[in-house]
Amino acid sequence: DSSLFKAMQWRLIGPFRGGRAVTVAGVTNNTNVYYAGYTGGGLWKTDDAGHTWKNISDGFFKSSSMGAIGIAESDPNVIYVGTGEHAVRGQSSSFGDGVYKSTDAGKTWKKIGLENTKQISQVRVHPQNPDIVYVAAQGDRWVGTPDRGVYRSTDGGKTWTMVLKGENATSGANDLAMDPSNPRILYAAFWDHQRTPWQVRSGGPGSGIWKSTDGGDSWTRLGGGLPKLMGKIGVAVSPANPERVFAIVEADKSGLYRSDDAGKSWRLLSEQRDIVTRSWYYMNITADPQNENVVYVMNAPVEKSIDGGQTFTQLNALHGDNHQLWINPKDPKIMINANDGGASITLDGAKSWSSQDNQPTAQFYHVIVDDVYPYRLYSGQQDNSSVVIKSRSDGAAIGPGDWYDGPGCESANVGVDRKNPRYVYGGCYQGLIDEMDVSNGLRRSVMPYPALNLTEPSNETRYRYNWTAPARVSQHNPNVLYHGGNVLFKTSDRGRSWAPISPDLTRNDKATQGLGGIPFTNEGAGGEIYGAIITISESPHDANVLYVGTDDGLIQVTRDGGKSWSNVTPPGIGLGASNNIEVSPSDPATVYLAFRKDRHGDYAPYPMKSTDYGKTWTRIATGLNANEPVRVVREDPSRRNLLYAGTESGVYVSFNGGTSWQPFSQNLPVTPVTDLEVRHDDLYASTEGRAFWALDDLSAVRQLSDETAKADAHLFAPRAALITPGVSFFIPGAPMGKNPAPGANLYWSLAKAPDSTAALKLEILDPRGTVIRTYDRANAQPRAPRLPANPGLNSFQWDLRSDAPTALPGNINLFGGPNAGYRATPGRYTARLTVGTVTQSQSFDVKLDPRAEATVAQVAQRDSLAKLIVARMNEINESIIRIRDVKDQVSKLVTRTKDSPDAAKIADKGNGIA
Repeated sequence: DSSLFKAMQWRLIGPFRGGRAVTVAGVTNNTNVYYAGYTGGGLWKTDDAGHTWKNISDGFFKSSSMGAIGIAESDPNVIYVGTGEHAVRGQSSSFGDGVYKSTDAGKTWKKIGLENTKQISQVRVHPQNPDIVYVAAQGDRWVGTPDRGVYRSTDGGKTWTMVLKGENATSGANDLAMDPSNPRILYAAFWDHQRTPWQVRSGGPGSGIWKSTDGGDSWTRLGGGLPKLMGKIGVAVSPANPERVFAIVEADKSGLYRSDDAGKSWRLLSEQRDIVTRSWYYMNITADPQNENVVYVMNAPVEKSIDGGQTFTQLNALHGDNHQLWINPKDPKIMINANDGGASITLDGAKSWSSQDNQPTAQFYHVIVDDVYPYRLYSGQQDNSSVVIKSRSDGAAIGPGDWYDGPGCESANVGVDRKNPRYVYGGCYQGLIDEMDVSNGLRRSVMPYPALNLTEPSNETRYRYNWTAPARVSQHNPNVLYHGGNVLFKTSDRGRSWAPISPDLTRNDKATQGLGGIPFTNEGAGGEIYGAIITISESPHDANVLYVGTDDGLIQVTRDGGKSWSNVTPPGIGLGASNNIEVSPSDPATVYLAFRKDRHGDYAPYPMKSTDYGKTWTRIATGLNANEPVRVVREDPSRRNLLYAGTESGVYVSFNGGTSWQPFSQNLPVTPVTDLEVRHDDLYASTEGRAFWALDDLSAVRQLSDETAKADAHLFAPRAALITPGVSFFIPGAPMGKNPAPGANLYWSLAKAPDSTAALKLEILDPRGTVIRTYDRANAQPRAPRLPANPGLNSFQWDLRSDAPTALPGNINLFGGPNAGYRATPGRYTARLTVGTVTQSQSFDVKLDPRAEATVAQVAQRDSLAKLIVARMNEINESIIRIRDVKDQVSKLVTRTKDSPDAAKIADKGNGIA
């Protein structure tokens, strides 16, 4: 029963550094309110011009990839969001599931259709009627589909009509412009394109610009000076002069085209290179709302023209790879920009921008966790540096001082010796790999073959490397590092020398090699390099057993350290990517495979399992979402057959080796989970749009069974608790990651909530068996945490302190001290839980911070003094309370007897006590 897991909550680690945003919008009459859509990060809103951001899609959207935002000008409470980003990346990219609508400015959402469109590039709302809305459906990036085109709804999204269909199965609407002075006039840009794992085709006969003058009932294809064969196109109408229409066009003569007669004729004004580079990734154009000669083109930089598109200069922006610009119609100095570093707002015409370091929307490719406390997480962040971040801080939260840039670059697949993480290895494009000495920050290149082949045809290069070419430090020998190209490289001297220990382990299919982009624009960043290793798995049982998975769907194994290799690809599985391989920590012959076929148009999950070193395989997908690829499978090292899977939208768990799965996301937002790591009794996750997360303390799920789940009450054995500095003080909206709750985490499960009159008590016993802390529902102390008693799993934190001394009424100390109990000494403790008439006990250890230099004897001496202070404070406070009580009694006696003949004598005695 998945309700058992509700008490197990995921924790956002961070970092707060923005990830890729592709769509933004603002509210014209409120310069504080803006919306931003991320690729894997969902939809966010700011009410203070970018000072803070809040996610508003969590709990409503089933997709985390945003494509377009449309706000009704006549009623800004009405918002339409199309999901599925327009940039057809081969990696760090997901897909959408249609259109969502809000009528309360983003507080609540409802899905309103177009589920099969996959990628939506633009949404336009009629300026006077919020029920009339148009959607540009770009379509599946991998395969041809019939549902590409322009859709219209006249009833607020209740029903949809395709008013313009693509000319072929790969032609989709990638942009849509509306004349604000006459919303019946529309311009639709169509893009004939297809992404394959090895190439991006951007252009074909289906690319072009169409115009409607009757609200979409009829359309005319425009020509008159436009190239006959085109690729991706962006189109914009000038609100200042609706006769002027701009188009940024990919073609043999790529550049900015302009029409001054509402699309009848066009002329090429600028072929400036940096307005059309990597056209499949950019090509968004925005016209200034008040000046017909000002136009902006989004590319790696933001380009601005003030002469109608003849010349361009770069506009100041916070980050590269810019995708969309929204300009306030009433004040063109107010803008919001979506780029690969997040969303940023300017109120002064780009002189300054709001921060992008307050958005936890980073896209991470992998995660690896070291063993040095507080444990650090490593990965490459898309379009940024790699990151090394602590899993917890010594302060109240995880902030900028708790992480730093690592080696390599955005695509880094990081290798590190977990036990001694001084040297960290991070990859980059096409075989680049760096070593970073954490002790002094020095870096050096350790590339196996020093040739950078950007833009070179892959069939002409000596080696081929995947975008996130794997790097793995051997868990058996920290001097050994493996690096994957189309062959497996090995070094035993920190990269000073390398040698291939395999032949080409890929299909080496010549038909998938060559240029990365056609017909107009070659793609050279490396994301289209195909036929390469994408995962390396070293058996924890035998250093000579290595598995590699390739992006063209092969699994190869060596059992003699690379002397010989066997192809153990599951027969009949077809083309796909062997995304992740996991050797069971419990059985050397068992191996798990996360196989992806979505890049070939098949979105079903393909987790596979072998129990004979890959000779035979079984698909283990029962219980998983049927339309959601699996990215990673991991087995728990402490419980055999306990598996965790990361999918396109979250995490699943299996208790039976994959025979069946059930959701395990709880509060984890909908987002692609790219990797999982079970380490230190925790589960760590890297995501493609929501940074790093942790599920702290797997002790309960490891012990869970049918018997414990069915028991009326069951107290699980706690894991060891650490005496550490720091607290978990988290302010919603603050750009800080969350610390784990301090103290000892205790889990118990209940078949049903106990009656309010039934006993519910938790006691903590010290190593001598003395009760030092009591939490009792029937006798709850002021400000004491309440014991949870929910059906299913319950979680409670003991703060490693004894019962506080008797408190003086009115004397409050929020920072511990005299009003707090003494801290527990390292040793073996016992938790004793009473529910109704049933009492259960479980023992656990309390340990020092692993970094602490104090001896156990020194800590015991300190704690002995603390116990004495608490005892004395208890005596003093109880004495004061007794004195106050006597004084109160005497005072009342004096009042009652003031008219007595002996009143003076009684008053004298009372004054003496006072």
